[in-house]
This record gives sequence, structure tokens and C-alpha cells, in this order.
Amino acid sequence: MAHLPVNEVLTVILGGGRGTRLFPLTKLRSKPAVPLGGKYRLIDIPISNCINSGIRKIVILSQFNMASLNKHIYEAYKFDQYSRGFIELLAAEQTLENLDWFQGTADAVRKQLIHLKRRPGKYILILSGDHLYKMNYREFLQTHIDKQSELTIGVQPVKEEQISEFGIMQVNSDSKVTGFIEKPKEKSLYEPFRVKRELFEKQFGPYEGKDFLASMGIYIFNRDLLLDILEKTNLIDFGKDIIPRCITNEKEVYGHYFNGYWEDIGTIKAFFEANLALTEPKAHFKLYDVNFPVYTNSRYLPASKVHDCIIKNSIISDGCIIFKASIERSVIGIRSFIEPECEIKNAIIMGSDYYDFEVRTDGQLLGIGENTVIHNCIIDKNVCVGKNVKLINKDNVQEGDRENFYIRDGIIVVPKHAVIPHNTII
Repeated sequence: MAHLPVNEVLTVILGGGRGTRLFPLTKLRSKPAVPLGGKYRLIDIPISNCINSGIRKIVILSQFNMASLNKHIYEAYKFDQYSRGFIELLAAEQTLENLDWFQGTADAVRKQLIHLKRRPGKYILILSGDHLYKMNYREFLQTHIDKQSELTIGVQPVKEEQISEFGIMQVNSDSKVTGFIEKPKEKSLYEPFRVKRELFEKQFGPYEGKDFLASMGIYIFNRDLLLDILEKTNLIDFGKDIIPRCITNEKEVYGHYFNGYWEDIGTIKAFFEANLALTEPKAHFKLYDVNFPVYTNSRYLPASKVHDCIIKNSIISDGCIIFKASIERSVIGIRSFIEPECEIKNAIIMGSDYYDFEVRTDGQLLGIGENTVIHNCIIDKNVCVGKNVKLINKDNVQEGDRENFYIRDGIIVVPKHAVIPHNTII
């Protein structure tokens, strides 16, 4: 792979729509800007994969709540001015030809063609801004070139109960994609796509009960093919429209098999579980990999100060001040301030964007007040949780909306800048 033309790759990262399934984390920010793992953002994952793969021509498309994402990209990523690398964030915009918002993944790219066509590159790599995985895109590009493919799709094996969430593919022994169906619900539709055990073991190793091949939502297109489709059709989505059209029109479409850890962070539950999984002794997603690091904003925060605490299987980020707390299987974000006698378990505390130790008029501090219990919660940034608070979902509610908190899949979510008064019990 030493001579791969990575300088001919233009990467387009899709920022997604309104992020309704991640609400209220997306109430004030776009989906790629949602904090991850204590100190990162979701957008850091595809950008880091690109940088580690030697790909440095990156465009990000987004249209909702972009201020936070803009600020993060500007502060975190500055390429050498003498190189040809760049990261550019393109917002949805009205023109004489287009007055609408992005209608789908392909339509988002179409509406920015006037900008993308100015960027050179023989290949266009399409990525999602809300997936958690590590992939060397050089291997992806190698598959595309070796197969003389016009479109290559990232492929991950999944179990039958998962397939209604993905585009499912049919491939031959040479990895050529011969069929594609988007999020099938009926067994009669997806049964013909079941993978034979011998084909699974040839590509992925020991059989794991994963009988179907799912699209990861990442693609490499030959530039000419993608531009031709977008300019000559009104197709709006890659999965529903463009991939089936390419197969029907007998284009060279192949799969690139990937059997590493990959998670679609599309819902509150998925986001919650993926973050807590990072605390495990042998986490599937490895933040501690010097050969394939995850990059983010260098904030130059002091080391965390921890006084008389019991901490088990948790992540404590930079700049925290924690007094006499019990913390178990939790992610504690940057600049978190936790007062004494708190019990935090199975929780994500995202921390703060700034330090503020001044007592508010209601007697509360920015952070977690003393003698507070937090179980199975997500506490967004810049939140004031009062003293003697219990966030434990005492009534076992699965879904609910209130003025200063939400419940999704039984998980309490306190949105950014919210205030939970003293002595509250939820």
C-alpha cells in the first residue's frame, strides 16, 4: 500500500440531519459535535481515521446547529500551510438553483457540488459523522483499486435481529455486490440475502452467528461516476437510491469487508452504551493506541484533582476537581466539578466548557452538588445539579419529556445548561 494515491482522495463527511434520535444532546449542537468519551466529539472519529490513513483533503457537510461544530473544527484541526491538506465545513445554503434543505445523504452532496467540483481528486470517500470505529482507509482504497471498482461499500456482518436498521447486501465469491435492500422488515425480502457459512468464514474467520452483510454507510466512488449520477438524476439517498441504481445499471460495485469494532451512534441508548463500554478493562474501541490515535482539541487543561474518592472502571478527563465521591463505570468529562459525598454509577457527566466557582443566586454551583446520587444518566455540559439530588429514575419511566430533563430508553438525560434544583428526586 506504499504507493496508493491517497492524495487523489477527497473525503466528504456527512453531518446528518436534525439528530432527532439523539435529542436532547442535539438540542443546541449538530450530531457530529456531540461529546464522546469525556474529551472528544463524534466528528473526531472519522477525521482521525482520515489523518491516520494519510488522507488530508476533508469536507464536512452539515446544516443544523453548526456553531459548536464550527468552533471545534477551527480550534482542533490546523494542517501545515505548506501541504495541500485542508478541512472545510460547508453549510446548507440557498442558491438560485436550490432553495431547500438537504433532503438525504446523496442530496446533501449534490447541493454542494459547486464547491466539491473545485476540489481535485480521482476518488470521493463518503463517511458518516456519527460512527464509532477505527479503519485504515488505505486498505479500503486498496480494495477499490484492486477490484477496479466504481463504487466500493464498507461491509460489516450483522445478526438477523439487527438487519432492519441497515442496508443489506448480497455478494458473490469475488465480493462483487449483486443485490441490495434498504432496512428490510419482512423475512421474505431479506432471506435470499442470508450469507452462506463458508463465505462468512472465508472473509471474517470463525462463524459468529452473523448471517447478513450490512452496509456501514461508508463508500468510495470514482469521482466521474458520482458526479454523473448526482448531476443527471434527482436521487436523494445513497442507500435507498444510488446503490440499487448502480447495481441495476451493472456498474462495478464491490464490498470491502471490515470485522473490527463498529457502532452507529444514532440513538441515546447506543450513545450511552458505547460511552460506558469505553470504561471496560479491555474496551473494543481502543482510545489508547499510539499507532492510531484519536485527535481532538488540545485544551491545555491541568491534570484532574481527585480527593479521597473511590473510583472503579471509569474515565476521568482533564481539568476535573472531585471531592470524596464514589464513581463506578462512568465517564467524567472535562472540567467536571463534583462536590463531596456523591454517588455516580453508570453515568456520563460531560463536564463544562469553562470554570465557574461562583455561587449562583439560587445557591448552586456549576457541576454536581454534594450528597447527590446519579445512576444511569447522561448529564450534558454546563449543567447545575443541586445538593441532595437523586437522579435514579425511581418510577422506572422509559420515555418522558420535562422542562429540565428527558428520559429515553429509561436513561435520564439532562440537557446542556439545565438546572436541577436542590433536593430533586427523579
